[in-house]
Amino acid sequence: MSRTARTQEEIRRFLAIGAVQIAELDLSGEEAVLRPGPGSPPVTHGEVFLLVRRDGLPVGTLLGRVPEGADPTKVLAALARQTQRQGDGGGGGSGSGGGHEDDTVEAAVRSAGPPPPFTSVVVATRERAGQLARALDSLLAQDHPRFEVVVVDNAPVTDETRDLVHRKYGERVRCVREPVPGLATAHNTGLAHALGEVIAFTDDDVVADVRWLTELTAPFTADPGLGCATGLILPARLRTPAQVLLESHGGFAKGFTPTTYDPREPPREEPLFPFTAGRFGSGANMAFRTGVLRAVGGFDPATGAGTPARGGDDLYGFVRVLAQGHRLHYTPRALVWHHHRETWADLETQAFGYGAGLTAYLTAVLVDRPALLPAFLARLPRGLSHARGLSAVRETGDAGNTGIGPAAPGGHDARSAHPWPRRLSRLQRRGMLYGPLGYLRARRAAGGTTGRPPSGGRTAGGAR
Repeated sequence: MSRTARTQEEIRRFLAIGAVQIAELDLSGEEAVLRPGPGSPPVTHGEVFLLVRRDGLPVGTLLGRVPEGADPTKVLAALARQTQRQGDGGGGGSGSGGGHEDDTVEAAVRSAGPPPPFTSVVVATRERAGQLARALDSLLAQDHPRFEVVVVDNAPVTDETRDLVHRKYGERVRCVREPVPGLATAHNTGLAHALGEVIAFTDDDVVADVRWLTELTAPFTADPGLGCATGLILPARLRTPAQVLLESHGGFAKGFTPTTYDPREPPREEPLFPFTAGRFGSGANMAFRTGVLRAVGGFDPATGAGTPARGGDDLYGFVRVLAQGHRLHYTPRALVWHHHRETWADLETQAFGYGAGLTAYLTAVLVDRPALLPAFLARLPRGLSHARGLSAVRETGDAGNTGIGPAAPGGHDARSAHPWPRRLSRLQRRGMLYGPLGYLRARRAAGGTTGRPPSGGRTAGGAR
């Protein structure tokens, strides 16, 4: 079969993927409580992506099917309990890959002690006022005792974002303008304006769980050596084939095992640590000790969405913090619901961008920190072998215990039902080849430098 014919067949299979409902099930009491996901309608018959909670905390996910005419709560509660008895921790939950499984920080967070630190929440946005309003509503409902919200209006062409913030949110949200396009530049502007001891970043297309900010930032109080924390990202919608396909191959989730990454104790199963930054988390759910992030110079403005590099700004931040000797902690208790992209064209753009962002951030790290080059080259052979193995697994349709599975009743496996299209893998590889060039183009456009470290306090008009 020719490559064109294979691509057409992949698209045909892609278009046949059906929608999946989103729901939450709390098993804390004697009777399970079923709720639709944020913004979703009540659960009916059909496939359901289920987040399982205990005492309000996320413990796992599973994919189930509710027969027509059956009670969704009874069916899904029975499936969740069965899966738990089988030892899967609620189903679908997996370790975040590498690092040290670590409940000590989580236990310290749970114990009585000082409240979480004063935190600045930064949301970068560009001409998406409707999505931004939904995100801000969820942020202002947080149970965190003391925080501020800073919206960075990035390279705006209208006053829609500024007007929304001033009209609907008034003094509760600060809005600053950054005229230079690029997510890293926008985040650096937010960093320059941040007043908090900790700075958290999320996107304008998320809905934050009410305890998100508390769970994400409390580890900084529990661990003075912590430089960064990341959290769990689950799908807010699985209505289109693109959204279901992405989540069936892991989406943005990093599992349900709290994990600490310590540069003094590199994980043996991560041959490229700390350069395997995609294991640590994603930019839609991350926080840094503000002083630490400023000390490493913030994010490289030649990386990130909105630049020729296409991405990698969050990964750059993770590696720079780890390279300075600070720990990074992943906690599944800090949850945001993310609105995945909706079309095949979106997936093609995303696949190329992920590949480009990966090698762009590696280029940025090695350009900015040449002393890391020997360590990177020493780890490269094993790292490439490891990466080829992961790519082969994805293309055969067995994505491992990271997707919307593991399996629905009757043995249906969501991962094998939706194999990853080879065209998307090819686009990601092309992006990886392009990434260093994209980064160098972005760097040249920025005047050949990555800028000075963002300073504290406010600056006029968001200028750095």
